[in-house]
Amino acid sequence: MWRIEIRRELDDKEFDTVSRLVADAADHDGFRSLSDQTWLDLANRVGQGFAAVLAIDELSGIGAYAQLDRANASTTIELVIAPDARREAPVLAPLILRAALGVVAADGGGAVHWWVHHPDDTVDAIAGQVGFTLGRKLFQLRRPLPIDETTTVETRAFVVGDDEAEWLRVNNAAFHDHPEQGGWTIDRLRMREAEPWFDPEGFRLHERDGRLAAFCWTKLHAETSPPMGEIYVIAVDPPFHGLGLGRALTIAGLDHLASVGVTIAMLYVDGANSAALSMYQRLGFSIHHADHAYVAEVAAHETTEDLS
Repeated sequence: MWRIEIRRELDDKEFDTVSRLVADAADHDGFRSLSDQTWLDLANRVGQGFAAVLAIDELSGIGAYAQLDRANASTTIELVIAPDARREAPVLAPLILRAALGVVAADGGGAVHWWVHHPDDTVDAIAGQVGFTLGRKLFQLRRPLPIDETTTVETRAFVVGDDEAEWLRVNNAAFHDHPEQGGWTIDRLRMREAEPWFDPEGFRLHERDGRLAAFCWTKLHAETSPPMGEIYVIAVDPPFHGLGLGRALTIAGLDHLASVGVTIAMLYVDGANSAALSMYQRLGFSIHHADHAYVAEVAAHETTEDLS
């Protein structure tokens, strides 16, 4: 029998157990079930609106973990089920998701995105049971490197300690209504600057008229075989749209990745962003897989449940 418990903070023992669960699931699946931001919030034990939902069995311990993080006026939910509890996923997943939605309601309600990475055929049915509908598809694209195109658009490396404020301005202007990439804070940026993969040389900035006009932030995935390079975040400040900077900065990012020996590049693009998808495909990218965001709108209600 599964017991659902909700935490606003994880103690050291719970953190270690959840970290092992996430690692075991990643080893089993071949990918991590938590996105970059969710994983960083867990690893740093921070996050706006952070809540953890644990499914606990008295004999086997924690069998599933859901994490809630709030950003840019929406709540993200991500769920990890232990490999040895997967046979119970049709029951366990709706149970833990309903508890997560209860947390959202108690916190004032609002838009919710349940992100599922590499979804299988069972996910649509589980989502429907809990009141979610498929809202977004996020395509991962890949292509070999090097690329046979060049750009004359000049870029420079990001300078830690100098460029944060201007980068935040451009990022939040470009993604003002984006539920994950919009509304970034200096703390979110600092967390990534502290990561071992962070490389200012791979964080390319393009300036015009004395201001940041566009950027391409790359990330090296040294844990994959072979290592992959990601176009991690790319954006153009809205006043500079229409100048071809998106394509140029993509090429600059790919050139940097090739220069450090990467032979495979990847990036993510929203399935609804047909213009960006078409541009990337013209640059030789093809779809590798799709992650799904199931969406719901949760009404607020008061609760007496202990959310400690």
